[in-house]
Amino acid sequence: MRKIKRRTFLQSCAAGMGGILAGGTAPYFFTRSIARAAEGATIKVGILHSLSGTIAIIESSLHNAELLAIEEINAKGGVLGKKLQPVVEDPQSMVQVFAEKAKKLLLEDKVVAVLGCYTSASRQSVLPVFEQHNGVLLYPTLYEAQECSKNCFYTGAVPSQQLDDFVPWIINTLGRKKFYLIGANYIYPKETNREVKALLHKHGGQTVAEEYSPLGATEFSTNINKIASSGCDVVFSDLVGDQIVAFYKQYREFGITAKDIPICSPITTEQEIAAMGPENAAGHYTSFDYFQSVGTPQNKVFVDRYKARYGKNAVTNAVMQAAYFSAFFLAQAIEKVRSTDADALIYEGLPGQEFLAPEGLVKIDEKNHHTWLWPRIGRANEQGQFDVVWTRKNWVRPQPWVPYLYPNKTCDFSDKRVVERLKKPWSQEKDRSGTINM
Repeated sequence: MRKIKRRTFLQSCAAGMGGILAGGTAPYFFTRSIARAAEGATIKVGILHSLSGTIAIIESSLHNAELLAIEEINAKGGVLGKKLQPVVEDPQSMVQVFAEKAKKLLLEDKVVAVLGCYTSASRQSVLPVFEQHNGVLLYPTLYEAQECSKNCFYTGAVPSQQLDDFVPWIINTLGRKKFYLIGANYIYPKETNREVKALLHKHGGQTVAEEYSPLGATEFSTNINKIASSGCDVVFSDLVGDQIVAFYKQYREFGITAKDIPICSPITTEQEIAAMGPENAAGHYTSFDYFQSVGTPQNKVFVDRYKARYGKNAVTNAVMQAAYFSAFFLAQAIEKVRSTDADALIYEGLPGQEFLAPEGLVKIDEKNHHTWLWPRIGRANEQGQFDVVWTRKNWVRPQPWVPYLYPNKTCDFSDKRVVERLKKPWSQEKDRSGTINM
């Protein structure tokens, strides 16, 4: 490797700074040098989940799973000989705070990436921050799709991995065609229900009613009275957080059983069941790629380790499982490119990463930054777990744009011209240790 001449280096820096001061962007190798200079004895990873507020009931489990994964990675020697250092922020279940904390993690703490967010509202609030500052976000929650961002890697389920099988299964297997839709008043439930209505139209079901409660509202007596008199034969619920606990408890107190009108949900997990009591959830259904009851060898180890770390009564769930394997995706990506540079991770490190997760083998799609998963349907039992009543035989490729609503939209970050243009300066101007080559 040839050393840089002092004059050449100064000329390059001067040209770069001139461009920055004039409102342009820094040369690619210069921005990478800044990123490399920010590294220390550890590799900092942001953890951005609500530990307080209405969504903490589920987000705390994501936080716990990510810390467990980081502990396991560090116990095996860390990444590139360095320990991963979690930098934890609590956005308190408030959308505006997520963006503030994300900016702090990227610019002040200089984390290599952030594992974070839960609701779609929180994700959408932070995406402009990650895109403006070229940060890396790994988002572990199921969501409504209709989105692509090169700075975000989506490790939770999309409608093609939940709704596409769940809705026709409810109609054909349970024999329930009259859907009462109830959700929290924000983007995920509204977009999800739009997708559900399209599937009902396709498969011969119908929407009896559709209503939304303010996020955080926990009084549902009026809604349940409407459900009882509506003539529906199934409730499709995308309430979130504390709302789930309140709704299921009040539903049972009203006297409606799962045999009468089952609740089917793409979001209720073991975590909320533990909070509400198994008796309130028994007989109702959920669609996910993972349940604690999944019988893989990897899941047995995962559940045992999680309980050993957080208590014998702790339960696992789908979104925290995705949070868990997201940390391994990140660690493997850093090892692959031997760099913590954002573009190296975005264009070369993370796409195509595979991991033998508790649910089975999962993979980040090379083109769309979403994750291949294994759809399942579970029926809640008296022990607070789910009996898996249906499983896809093969994993399912994620579709970020729902084809029956957006037939002409695609998401593809694998354009070789883009990748080569971004990869060339990194491989030619710097070696893998971060030294500039000229």
